[in-house]
Amino acid sequence: MDIPQSELVDVIKRLKRVEGQIGGIVRMIEDGRDCSAVVTQLAAASKALSRAGFAVVSTGMRYCSTSEDGKAREVDLRELERLFLSLA
Repeated sequence: MDIPQSELVDVIKRLKRVEGQIGGIVRMIEDGRDCSAVVTQLAAASKALSRAGFAVVSTGMRYCSTSEDGKAREVDLRELERLFLSLA
């Protein structure tokens, strides 16, 4: 998918936030923090990554389903399904 980077600004922000979360999780593990707290943070990071993935796919759907002149374009539904399922 060729998506203009300007359309992915929110995704980039979300991924940078996740990057910080992952660093925090590593520090939690290194510091011997409670297993429950670590797993909670891992779940939150995982959910944020999934949301970023879905945002990329949905943005891509908008760009793949229309041509530059605004007319509808045929979409490869199998490819879209594969992308969504890869995030499940």
